[in-house]
Amino acid sequence: MELTDLIKAIVSELVDSPEEVDIKEVETENQIILELKVSKDDFGKVIGKSGRNISAIRTILFAINAKKGGKKARLDVVE
Repeated sequence: MELTDLIKAIVSELVDSPEEVDIKEVETENQIILELKVSKDDFGKVIGKSGRNISAIRTILFAINAKKGGKKARLDVVE
C-alpha cells in the first residue's frame, strides 16, 4: 500500500463525504508533499479538536516514511 492510499483510507473514515477526498503527490528534490483536499464541511473533521486528528495522521505518515528511508514527507490540507 502506498502512502497516498493509506492516508486516503484513514481520512475517508473521518469524513462525511469520502468520495470528495483527494490526495495529490508532489515530489521535489528533497521531499514528498501530499496535498489533501476534502469538502468544505469535512475540513474541521480532518483537522480535529486542537489539531489532534491531522497531527496523528502526520505522525503515521512520518513513521512509515522514516521506515522506508525515503525523502522527507509532508502532509498539507488544502482548500
